[in-house]
Amino acid sequence: MNSPQPVRPAGIITQQLRENGAEDKDSASPSAVPAPFLPNLCSVSALAALVLMGELLALVLVLSVDGLPAFSWQRLGLVSLTIQWVILPSAALLCRLRPRLAGMPARLAGGLSFAAVMAVLVAVMAVQRGWLAYVTQLPFDYWRWLGDCLVGAICAGVVLRYAYVQQQLHNQQRAELGARIEALQSRIRPHFLFNSMNSLASLISIDPQRAERLVEDLSALFRASLADPKLVPLEQELALARRYLDIEGLRLGERLRQRWEIAGGTADIEVPSLLLQPLLENAVLHGVARLRDGGEIAVNLSLERGRLQLTIDNPLPGDAGVSGRAHNGMALENIRQRLAAHYGGRYRFEHGREGRGYRVALELPATETPERTMDRVEVAQ
Repeated sequence: MNSPQPVRPAGIITQQLRENGAEDKDSASPSAVPAPFLPNLCSVSALAALVLMGELLALVLVLSVDGLPAFSWQRLGLVSLTIQWVILPSAALLCRLRPRLAGMPARLAGGLSFAAVMAVLVAVMAVQRGWLAYVTQLPFDYWRWLGDCLVGAICAGVVLRYAYVQQQLHNQQRAELGARIEALQSRIRPHFLFNSMNSLASLISIDPQRAERLVEDLSALFRASLADPKLVPLEQELALARRYLDIEGLRLGERLRQRWEIAGGTADIEVPSLLLQPLLENAVLHGVARLRDGGEIAVNLSLERGRLQLTIDNPLPGDAGVSGRAHNGMALENIRQRLAAHYGGRYRFEHGREGRGYRVALELPATETPERTMDRVEVAQ
């Protein structure tokens, strides 16, 4: 348990809570950012899909004109070149317009997107027909040019509509996923709050310094539980977990013992917020708190082959049976659903009895926060 801290001036807790509230308002601001209107056409996968769609369209056009017996690879190459000259500049233009389109009404954004593509299409078709007229020494064929622009406009409208529908589906899935993670994260057990309030009431008169520390730890825990569900650096999650064990240590005293083994290079790895606290709460509630002499909670964190390995071991009483597993299962299933929402199938989560204790083993992809990675790059330079 941490050593007592010196008494700070009265009102510091209120001031801290006000600062935390202001930060919460700031942290909520990203959720007000408008959803994208179109997919990110600057990404490699999106460009590859557009190029493939262009080649398929060129093949359809050539087959519809020449037929299979008179199929010409030369014509296919020329048509493909023309289509790609329309697709690639249009994708670059829509990529630049994407932030502006997100803040516009749907009809205005759709009209602007279609106008941008049509501007590129008309220009490319005009250059193509002009070059053909120059090579063949024939007059500019306006009717063929208008026909090509009409076919291109129909294809552009279909592709833009498809991209819009795909992006709206993606936006809806992200919103539903965020709501699901937020609902899972917000399930805090009332008994923990009641026990903490009882401990606070007993400490106010006999040890105000520890009482103030308890309020600060509770503030940090509940602020994390009410924050937007997201991935946070592991060092932040570890600090929150230690605060939780400090709160339980006020109630259990020397019965609660801790052992932390944290490997180097893991501090900047991103993990879901409030991942460790429910696991440690299970270890305390169903293990250490039910033993007369208490016990030790061992937390081991390591990095192996680019994946984060986490194990939490705690002792169990001899009578821990079906009821203990049922209570454990509620919280563990909650965590499993959150991991599935964040990582899909790229995680491993196992738990069960091992000898006289209980072990939770977790394996996650090791991804670092972009800010920390950039900081190290700048320092290296």
